[in-house]
Amino acid sequence: FDDPDGRNVFVGKGKAKKGKKGPGEKGKGAGKGPGRMNGHHQENGMENVMLFEVVRLGKSAMQSVVDDWIESYKHDRDVALLDLINFFIQCSGCKGGVTGEMFHNMQNSEIIRKMTEEFDEDSGDYPLTMAGPQWKKFKSSFCEFIGVLVRQCQYSIIYDEYMMDTVISLLTGLSDSQVRAFRHTSTLAAMKLMTALVNVALNLSINMDNTQRQYEAERNKIIGKRANDRLELLLQKRKELQENQDEIENMMNAIFKGVFVHRYRDAIAEIRAICIEEIGVWMKMYSDAFLNDSYLKYVGWTMHDKQGEVRLKCLTALQGLYYNRELNARLELFTSRFKDRIVSMTLDKEYDVAVQAIKLLTLVLHSSDEVLTAEDCESVYHLVYSAHRPVAVAAGEFLFKKLFSHRDPEDDSMPKRRGRQSVNANLIKTTVFFFLESELHEHAAYLVDSMWDCAAEILKDWECMISLLLDEPLPGEEALTDRQETALIEIMLCTIRQAAECHPPVGRGTGKRVLTAKEKKTQLDDRMRMTELFAIALPALLAKYSVDAEKVTNLLQLPQFFDLEIYTTGRLEKHLDSLLRQIREIVEKHTDTDVLEACSKTYHALCNEEFTIFNRVDIARSQLLDEQVDKFNRLLEDFLQEGEDPDEDDAYQVLSTLKRITAFTILCDLLLIFSHQIISGGREALEPLVYTPEASLQSELLNFILDHVFIDQDEDSNSTDGQQDDEAGKIEALHKRRNLLAAYTDCVSKRLLISVCLLDLMLVLSLFSQRHMYLERFMTFQMALQREDCWLPLISYRNSLQAGGDDDTMSVVSGISSRGSSVRSKKAKPATGKRKLPEEESSSSSEVWMSREQSMQTPVMMPSPHLTSTVMREPKHLRPEESYMGTPQPQHHQTAIDYNRRGTGLMEDDEEPIVEDVMMSSEGRIEDLNEGMDFDTMDIDLVISLC
Repeated sequence: FDDPDGRNVFVGKGKAKKGKKGPGEKGKGAGKGPGRMNGHHQENGMENVMLFEVVRLGKSAMQSVVDDWIESYKHDRDVALLDLINFFIQCSGCKGGVTGEMFHNMQNSEIIRKMTEEFDEDSGDYPLTMAGPQWKKFKSSFCEFIGVLVRQCQYSIIYDEYMMDTVISLLTGLSDSQVRAFRHTSTLAAMKLMTALVNVALNLSINMDNTQRQYEAERNKIIGKRANDRLELLLQKRKELQENQDEIENMMNAIFKGVFVHRYRDAIAEIRAICIEEIGVWMKMYSDAFLNDSYLKYVGWTMHDKQGEVRLKCLTALQGLYYNRELNARLELFTSRFKDRIVSMTLDKEYDVAVQAIKLLTLVLHSSDEVLTAEDCESVYHLVYSAHRPVAVAAGEFLFKKLFSHRDPEDDSMPKRRGRQSVNANLIKTTVFFFLESELHEHAAYLVDSMWDCAAEILKDWECMISLLLDEPLPGEEALTDRQETALIEIMLCTIRQAAECHPPVGRGTGKRVLTAKEKKTQLDDRMRMTELFAIALPALLAKYSVDAEKVTNLLQLPQFFDLEIYTTGRLEKHLDSLLRQIREIVEKHTDTDVLEACSKTYHALCNEEFTIFNRVDIARSQLLDEQVDKFNRLLEDFLQEGEDPDEDDAYQVLSTLKRITAFTILCDLLLIFSHQIISGGREALEPLVYTPEASLQSELLNFILDHVFIDQDEDSNSTDGQQDDEAGKIEALHKRRNLLAAYTDCVSKRLLISVCLLDLMLVLSLFSQRHMYLERFMTFQMALQREDCWLPLISYRNSLQAGGDDDTMSVVSGISSRGSSVRSKKAKPATGKRKLPEEESSSSSEVWMSREQSMQTPVMMPSPHLTSTVMREPKHLRPEESYMGTPQPQHHQTAIDYNRRGTGLMEDDEEPIVEDVMMSSEGRIEDLNEGMDFDTMDIDLVISLC
């Protein structure tokens, strides 16, 4: 039972031999009687269900099945054993069977060779690997059968030196087979058999100890009170238990040497994993016999396995050992030998392995602080910033155990204190120190998320954080430095966001999950508590740090997570006024873009029409903006009226005020103000202020319109109780959407956006016009009179829609159906063919796109097809009103088209408008275009994983 290095199948009393027949048992020849056929029982001419079928179906209670087999074994053990042998053969997927003649006349090796010849090797599937509902629970039923079999036989049959010898010999031979199905199934059976025997050995050991104590107690009695008969019985019982223990140890030794020692390094990873999983069970269950270096070394060696599932089994097996503190003394040598390997596995390429390695180190840390060095701990600390959340959470728990779990015992005995005098004050400082030392200052949200599950009580102690920032240090206490205060404010903001949103930061999670009722209640309670605290403390914090841009920017984000109703229900209006005053002063002090943007977002968060504080905040915001506009007008007037060149200070004042105004101005208005028209009328000096939006901004503008304008009516007009609002509400919602579209189209009309936006506008207008008929109002007669080139594609498209009637649903851009409410709701379908327009209206297509060389790319997620430039007639041949109304005009042939100037005519004999030809010209690209469309997903730059 020591370190095994041989392969003797049986030793000692477990040697392969036949025991004596018990009373009522028949010899081997009994299996040849008429009651038996091919290993199956015959009863009243009907064949009983085989053990394999019972286990496969899993319909019967396992114990009753085993009890029936035991009764059969007592009646005829050869017949019952033949059934058991065929059970293991069939569980391996072999179609053949062992007959009574083979069982009596052939050795195990010959039987296995015969079964190998009958095995169907064309199929690689066998019960342990088969898929489907009927095989889903086969493995668990198979293992349960073996465990129940040994448990029910532990008091008699397993000691008859026949049943267990036969089964162990068979499984040992099968485990050495070249057939994977035999090797896999028999190894699993042998390991589960070993586990069941270990449990029997443990029970025997306990009974022996109890018997020995009873014997010692009886023998120590005085002679007059000593019961000699009882002593004899206890001696006899102890002797029987010892014999049984020796038998079980021989069986375990045979299995370990014959199966485990060879299969723990099998070529199949699943077989290796089975061995490592079971040896972990043995060491945990019967530590007195197995928890020593002779068995632990197999786990240590296998931690270098090339397959992640095997390494994972090693770590989970060790976790079961380190979890029990009583076993730590026996693990010291193993820990010192394999600690470095465990630490390196925290960076394993398999995330599951890395997580379990960190958890194992946490258990090691819990058992002793001296085992892991500072370098070992630091290699785990930085994993709290990992993009993989399970790894980060495991590292956060390790960090918490190492830095935060050691509290002064006096703290628990003293009454609870609040603020900076609370026990959490030092722990919060420790978090700040760690955050600064990690030098990953832009990842505070990831640190908070990593520690949220284990240290939420500390991270949500906002009262203590406020006290650390506002209150004076206690006597002998060192105050926080400016850098530490900045870090604490950032961490505080992240904890508030985590509590309010209840989901991980961007890049660390697949999306928002549905909260449980308990989590929702915790979320509401946290929002209420944080609002009550910071509604009072935030004005003071802003006043203290008003000149520090970084601190102020973070502090101004806090109201976004408030429960604004508490300002009214909690009678905190005076604190709201203090907050608005502080924001006003901050705007007057700062020109930093981040600070002004934070102020603007704060006003936006507070100006919520659902709450009664709306009017109060809206008035304050309007007063602030009016004052800044008046100040800008005065400064600009003085700036322009000076006789000499203005100095830099004057220019700085003007620009600073302008920055503050633009922070509170609608984006579309800014684009209009700083368009190229700002330099018209002899104001070329203002050319540096001209701004042309980038492609990314154009894309965001268009996506915003698609998300907030082109939606179903029902989506935009639902009341709180799920029912639709009245018609007035629907009209109001429609007007809001129209205003958004008007702002967007106004930008396009002023040529602020490049021609790409014209293409996008045509696409969205084609959708909108089918449901709201806004195209007729948008494409006005005055637009045609302007004769600007930027309107030519829209005029052409508008005319093509007019010619097609109200049922026109074909988009000139890509030939897709525009009946849907959103172009991003589903993939486009290619056009099925051309639609001819009435001949009398075909001339309305005189404004067409001819050039295929001018490629435009839309800012939406799909590339646009190549469009042709618009070719117009000479102005003298075409009146604006005729162009607008689509009046037929005489056409002339043109052999060559100059793409740099307007043409004089088009092909006169075309039956179909050129617009349709242009649409179909891109038809070949439509299929490829739509294949890549997936508007429900977006690319996100994840945080760099440090593991």
